[in-house]
Amino acid sequence: MGPLRIVATSQRYGPATSSTGLTDSMTATPTATQTPSARRWYGEARNRAAEFQLEGSATPKKSGSMVEPETEAFLVLVAAALCLTALNFGATTQPNWFVDVVNGVGLESLSLQLGDAFFESDDRRFNGLIFWASMQILSYVVLPSLLIRLVFRRSLADYGLGLRPSRDDVAPYLVLLAIAAPFVAVASTTAAFQAKYPFLDLAVNQPLWPQMYVWWLLYAAQFVALEFFFRGFLIHGLVRSTGMLAVPIMVVPYTMLHFDKPGIEAVAAIVGGLVLGTLALKTKTVWWGALLHISVAMIMDVLAIGWARW
Repeated sequence: MGPLRIVATSQRYGPATSSTGLTDSMTATPTATQTPSARRWYGEARNRAAEFQLEGSATPKKSGSMVEPETEAFLVLVAAALCLTALNFGATTQPNWFVDVVNGVGLESLSLQLGDAFFESDDRRFNGLIFWASMQILSYVVLPSLLIRLVFRRSLADYGLGLRPSRDDVAPYLVLLAIAAPFVAVASTTAAFQAKYPFLDLAVNQPLWPQMYVWWLLYAAQFVALEFFFRGFLIHGLVRSTGMLAVPIMVVPYTMLHFDKPGIEAVAAIVGGLVLGTLALKTKTVWWGALLHISVAMIMDVLAIGWARW
């Protein structure tokens, strides 16, 4: 018996059409103007998933890929495991291993300078965060990008990095930001919040430029990398073989990424992952999700700095 293939249907989230081409108003499903936005957005995401599965059922040459959907999913999952392993063991603010590697290849002078920068310097917190963010970006981006371009022979835009400037696409993210902002504002008044944020904790009389601005730039870049990996590479790499199941599959490692954080944040990651994953399928882009992540993070940092300084 050969491998079981999920067959995508051509059913659309809209008026049902008979074989004669006429709309059957008695059996029509709700249209965009008749349904709540959340239900409509989910329906559109399901339609996108069905389209991807139909594309995957075509021959690799016709679909633009060099591999079958099942092979693509296998390689995506193996690559994801490798990336997350590198992330777990390599991305740290105290990179002893990196200093040891540099010293091990004979660059003793450089290793001493790095050791001073990461462990002795007054700027060691800043230097450590720069290393952490850089390793995050490399872990999330390098191997997936190489796999997409060299093995799958696809564009990175096919995996969520294309930009689709549509007002209808932006709307759900603005709703999510409007929901999140008040909760962040309330949380920012707590001692636990102010003790944790911002990650780069400057002295009260220390200017924000240049360190805080450089940190914010890299911090934003790692959110783009994170969204590309989870909502781009994982979802769009799995959807041709698994359909909408690509979203909850992605949520599993995404939630595990939050296991070292408070329990409520880990639970929120499940909900957030499902919502952002569904929207990434609907919009075919991760940029709006990245901007949402960046916006919330910036609000958190600005509020934390404000409470500390004013």
